[in-house]
Amino acid sequence: MIQLPPHHLPAVPRWFAPGAPGPAALAEHVTATGVGSWWADRALDPRAVAVSCAGHVLLSGDPGSVAPGLLAPFAHSHVEAPVRFLPVLGSAFDRVVPDERMVYIHREPVEPPRPPRGVTVRRLTPADADALAALPADSSWIHDSWGGPEGLAASGHGWAAVDRDGRVAAVACGYFTGQAYEDVAVLTTPERRRERLALACVTALCADITARGRTASWSCGRENRPSRLLAWTAGFRLQREYVQYVTGKPAARPRHATEVPA
Repeated sequence: MIQLPPHHLPAVPRWFAPGAPGPAALAEHVTATGVGSWWADRALDPRAVAVSCAGHVLLSGDPGSVAPGLLAPFAHSHVEAPVRFLPVLGSAFDRVVPDERMVYIHREPVEPPRPPRGVTVRRLTPADADALAALPADSSWIHDSWGGPEGLAASGHGWAAVDRDGRVAAVACGYFTGQAYEDVAVLTTPERRRERLALACVTALCADITARGRTASWSCGRENRPSRLLAWTAGFRLQREYVQYVTGKPAARPRHATEVPA
C-alpha cells in the first residue's frame, strides 16, 4: 500500500468508527499525534485504507483492491480487520494467527494503593525522558505509540512510580488516545513487582483521564490472566471480545510501494 503524507490523510469517520474503546482508538491517536502512518491502495479516492502505529494495524475498505504483496509493511504486526480481509492476509504472510482479545471499560472508581516508602506516583514530565529511556530494552514498547521516551514524557498522558533516585519503577499511559476513550497500557520493572505499583499508576491515570472528560479502556489477550486481573482490580469491566490477527513474514516478494509525493 502507499504511505500517505499528512496533507493526504483520509477522514477518520469514513473508514473507522470514531469514539470506540480499545485499539480502535488507534486511528484517532495517529491523526492527533502524528505518530504512526496512514496507508491506502491509491492516493486519490482510495478503496482500502490502513493505519498503523506501534506494531498495531487497522484495515478497512475493499480487500479486493489490495494485492497481497503490498501488505508487506504490516509483517509481524497485530492486525484488526473485518473477516473479509482474511483471504488477502493469508496470501500476504507465511502465517496469520488469530488472537482472541478482550476490551474493558473503566466503570468503578478504585482507591489508589499507598506506594512504598521512597516511591512517588506522579505525572510524567519532559524531564523524565532519560528515566524512561533507561528502562530495560524489552520495555521500550511502552513508549512506542508516542514515538519514543521523549514523546511519552512530554505527552501529559503518562503516570509513573518514581523512586528517590528518579528511576521509573512502573509506568501507565494512554497508549492510544481517542476523542472518547484512552486505551491504557502499563508495565512494572521486574525487580519492583508485587508492590502494587502498577495499580497505583493505573488508578492515578484513570482519574486523570476522567478529569479530561474521557473514559479509560483496557485491552488484553484472553489468555493474559495477570492483565485481566489487574484490569478488574482497577475497576475495569468487560465491554466486548474480538479477534485480531498476528502476522508473520511476507509470504511473497513484496511489490514496491512508493510514498505519495509531498
